[in-house]
Amino acid sequence: MTEEQLKKEDQLFIHLVNTFVQSAWISLGKVKNPVSDKMERNLDQATYYIDLMDMLQTKMKGNLSEWEEQYIIHSLSELKLNFIDEQKKSSEEEKVDKIKETTSPGKKEEFKAKKKTKPSKKPLKSKKEK
Repeated sequence: MTEEQLKKEDQLFIHLVNTFVQSAWISLGKVKNPVSDKMERNLDQATYYIDLMDMLQTKMKGNLSEWEEQYIIHSLSELKLNFIDEQKKSSEEEKVDKIKETTSPGKKEEFKAKKKTKPSKKPLKSKKEK
């Protein structure tokens, strides 16, 4: 291959890696989703992109320059650390949500209202109707 083709392949490879990295950051809720313009967290999707990069690193072993290898290692490390952070936040938020569900004033009042309601009484028949 010519030097120009190699440079183009290097650029395409880095672009591919950056596409996965950017998608993972969006899925982790660290970067706004360009489609919805919102911060959204989808840890299953983030796992997918991190797994893709892990696979790419494994399959490309021995075929990458030192710089490319280090770039993938660094990118994966950053993503994995942030993934763990987001997982912790997610589980903490779930715990808080469960506590709020059981202790929120609306739920307490709803529970009290259900407790206070009595079964409806049938009107008593008068002596004439009997």
